[in-house]
Amino acid sequence: MADINTLLLETEENMMGAVEAAERDFSALRTGKASPALVEGLMVEYYGSQARLRDIAGITTPEPRLLVIQPWDNKALSAIEKAIQLSNLGISPLNDGRVIRLPIPELTEERRRDLTKQLHRRAEEAKVALRTHRRDANEAIKKAEKASDITEDDMREMLDDVQKLIDDYSKQIDDLVAKKEKDLMQV
Repeated sequence: MADINTLLLETEENMMGAVEAAERDFSALRTGKASPALVEGLMVEYYGSQARLRDIAGITTPEPRLLVIQPWDNKALSAIEKAIQLSNLGISPLNDGRVIRLPIPELTEERRRDLTKQLHRRAEEAKVALRTHRRDANEAIKKAEKASDITEDDMREMLDDVQKLIDDYSKQIDDLVAKKEKDLMQV
């Protein structure tokens, strides 16, 4: 019975993790404003291994539409520039030998619609993760009832609790999507 009690807690933690991952994923979508989240997760070839950009450089936003990347080691400038060019950001880096500047261009209406579609696709992937966690929890609950670890009434109550969890976390994802979509469509 102790295992079945921790099941709801574990399921909730997994769903919370899925929402947090979706939030990080959404923050990487480019709006018309400069945000370090756009580039901090980029992988850069650094001394023969892959490193996240945020681990090898400082990323600041001195102006609302400008990112400045200052590597801790100047030898990494060209590798950072190359990683930005290979990413699908659609931003051309300006390297002055000390820092890299990323001017964030105004988004076109077509690009805004594409980003909104991408946002909805990523949201659906997050909801699929939630449904997977629900399925795993439901299977474990039904298995416990079959093994007579819990009563049929307990099973129904736990299945309802799991459904309430997925409803709550799905709504959180929907709220994140609405907020991000508003940012994307704002001119």
